[in-house]
Amino acid sequence: MWLCLLFAAARPLLLDTELTAPATGRDLMLAVDLSGSMEVRDARLAGRPRSRLTAIKSVAGDFIERRVGDRVGLILFGGQAYLQAPLSFDRATVRAFLDESSVGLAGRQTALGDAIGLAVKRMSDEGPAPEHRVLVLLTDGAATAGVLTPLKAAQLAREAGLKIYTIGIGSSRGSQPGISSELDEATLLAIANLTGGRYFRAAATDRLEQIYAELDLLEPAELDELALRSGRPAHLPALVLALLLGLALAWRARRA
Repeated sequence: MWLCLLFAAARPLLLDTELTAPATGRDLMLAVDLSGSMEVRDARLAGRPRSRLTAIKSVAGDFIERRVGDRVGLILFGGQAYLQAPLSFDRATVRAFLDESSVGLAGRQTALGDAIGLAVKRMSDEGPAPEHRVLVLLTDGAATAGVLTPLKAAQLAREAGLKIYTIGIGSSRGSQPGISSELDEATLLAIANLTGGRYFRAAATDRLEQIYAELDLLEPAELDELALRSGRPAHLPALVLALLLGLALAWRARRA
């Protein structure tokens, strides 16, 4: 009985048939702005006004789901920048972190340069082949905090071989009193040009979808296929057997 319980506690898995998926070799880091200006409702979703962050979540989540064979990571930034999810093939976890994010989670200011600097450091730690690494920066571009300026950080990215594709969210006119919400297109364009990437303007989700369709074509590099294997829990029969043995021993003890 005790052996059965120990076996069940280990929670073994029965491995199913091995599946394969193509690995493109792309490393895509998403950096998402959570500053106070991202709650401004000047983006449109299904024809209705929504906050900038809501628009980002809607389309970035779908983009993450389509990244089969790519490694995806997530940086969240406001007054500070945090690596929320390192580069991995686990798209479901990255999307869950994105869905759970909220305005102000990393502070209400915008450390745009620090977010770029963090991406450079983390992606440089991954070893060679920088030509297949891309940072997708989703923000309104209005830097208000941080140690690095956006252009200094972009220069570091260029030296590391990291391309930055910038996506500007919202209106070029500030639309919410008390919040610095104006879209800084000049800075986002300069970042993209300096690193060999591109700048996109997105005020509606249909435009974002066009942008991500183009990003789907970025820097493909076919590598060996990934071996994927799912598993089914195998501890339940042992648990049932342990229960039956326990009942049998209890019944014999009562008879004695």
